[in-house]
Amino acid sequence: MKKERGKVWLGAGVIVTNDQGEWLVVKKTYGGLKDVWSIPAGFVDVGETLDAAAKREVLEETGIDCVIQGVYGVRSGVIRDEVSDNMVIFYAHASDATITIDERELSDARWIHPTELATDPASSFMLRIFATEGNLQQPLQVQKDVEPDSIFGYTDYKVFL
Repeated sequence: MKKERGKVWLGAGVIVTNDQGEWLVVKKTYGGLKDVWSIPAGFVDVGETLDAAAKREVLEETGIDCVIQGVYGVRSGVIRDEVSDNMVIFYAHASDATITIDERELSDARWIHPTELATDPASSFMLRIFATEGNLQQPLQVQKDVEPDSIFGYTDYKVFL
């Protein structure tokens, strides 16, 4: 059953690296990214933080557990003048590089070096930009031991600086 997303979308994606400096990329079986290399990504669920959604999507799609290192970038756009489509892209390192794909969602998943992704016509537009223009050396880092005011009743709270 398809979830109703409303007119404001919030997604989380992840650039996951391995010890060889390769990126984990996937090919979806549906939608605008069908058969195109992209990063593991998906919508944030109710009661979930952005980084938790990012980690969950990587695990669900590829079977890979990863450690979120920080925020890599943000993608924001408006679809057909009516849907606000926003995604926070995280940077993570794989705890284990063994891929096990969810065949309902993915047709393929691989480790590919970003220099190859930058020029591959099968790479998504966003992936090519990140592979050529991005800087993994300076992601926004998660700040530990941050306690928010109790006014709003947060049950999970993180700041990335």
